[in-house]
Amino acid sequence: MIRCIAIDDEPLALSQLSGYILKVPFLQLVKSCNSALEALKLVSSTPIDLIFTDINMPDLNGMDFVKSLTNKPMIIFTTAYSEYAVESFRIDVLDYLLKPFGYSDFLKAANKALIQYELLEKDKSRPSSLPKQESSSLYVKADYKMIRLDINTILYLESQNEYVRIYSENQRPIMTLASMKALEEQLPANKFMRVHRSYIINLQKIIAVTNNRILYGKDIYIPIGNQYKEKFNNYLKKHSLGKI
Repeated sequence: MIRCIAIDDEPLALSQLSGYILKVPFLQLVKSCNSALEALKLVSSTPIDLIFTDINMPDLNGMDFVKSLTNKPMIIFTTAYSEYAVESFRIDVLDYLLKPFGYSDFLKAANKALIQYELLEKDKSRPSSLPKQESSSLYVKADYKMIRLDINTILYLESQNEYVRIYSENQRPIMTLASMKALEEQLPANKFMRVHRSYIINLQKIIAVTNNRILYGKDIYIPIGNQYKEKFNNYLKKHSLGKI
């Protein structure tokens, strides 16, 4: 059973949401909360797997509530406002239900949560002694489809507002709606490094380093940001002959 809570400051909306939860066999409604502040007290003391929450609420809105959680469960936003969709994606929200929504839309979102929950439970049950297998591929969403990239062919990634442009060998750049942080976590740390607020590089594809810039090809220079300089220089020292 997936333990969940419902949050909405509108009584009718909260009643409908709670009713939908009670109709789904694999969901267990722990509590219905009429404010994010009430829910905040609950999640600090009670194990919760999934939160359905409105966004526009007094005192503490749903977006700030989710951002404040240290051990974040699965989140599904239920809101009448579409403009929060991009920001929701950036904080890894599972789904985004736009009011008014019916039971069929709610059930689709709940099934997403079930798939994610089962994957998480499967990971927990794996023996911790087994070595982690490093994937050689990365799947990104672009042009309305999931595209597989060979990690070893990636040259660098460049942040462009809410999007990231991925440059690879012998392939046109791919633009995907994602955060640099999320992609950084997916890429192997022994091969990739963030060297600037806007750039993640493949360490194995560096041609040269000069004047705080990294050369990747003819006229392709990646700047090294001040806050990343020490980490990158330590990498160079570790892999250099003589002094640098």
